[in-house]
Amino acid sequence: MVRGKTLMRRIENATSRQVTFSKRRNGLLKKAFELSVLCDAEVALIIFSPRGKLYEFASSSMNETIERYHRHTKDTRTGSKSVEENMQHLKDEAANMMKKIELLEDSRRKLLGEGLGSCSIEELQQLEQQLERTVISIRARKTQVFKEQIDKLKEKEKILTAENAILTEKCGIKPPQRANECRESPLLRESSPSSEVETGLFIGPPETRARRPLFQN
Repeated sequence: MVRGKTLMRRIENATSRQVTFSKRRNGLLKKAFELSVLCDAEVALIIFSPRGKLYEFASSSMNETIERYHRHTKDTRTGSKSVEENMQHLKDEAANMMKKIELLEDSRRKLLGEGLGSCSIEELQQLEQQLERTVISIRARKTQVFKEQIDKLKEKEKILTAENAILTEKCGIKPPQRANECRESPLLRESSPSSEVETGLFIGPPETRARRPLFQN
């Protein structure tokens, strides 16, 4: 004979309700025992009858199982609260970062000369000083870069000069004289202004020039 499905609702008849309670209570206690033995699970079962009578089953100790249950639920609540606190902390950090980004964007626009209409005299002076400090730093860095490049070029010049001297020596070519080493040519020495030239001043016709002395008092 096939058993029909039982409708899940309160049994109105008190006698039938008590009989059903006794049968199902014993079956529930049996299933709890089987579960603890077959699966090595810690099982604790507490049942109160409609009249307030207590029925219980514990695979180890009812008090220890209840304490373990309380610890587990406490840790779960604490973990959930910790997650909520972390989420709120992350939200606050995100809001602070957005504010910092807005401030940096506003400062960048002002440094570019945009949005200066709402700036006071003090803010404009601060911007001017900041820009002057920036220009000084940029010029100092540019000067340093130029100096480094000049030093590198000088070192390269020394290397090339040394290589040129080695190649000239190998080829047997006389190295060119420098401008400050060039000696004065003989023609220049002959045309030097140190040579004496006799000069005289004479007033009169040309034919009488030879009868007069070169120098007159």
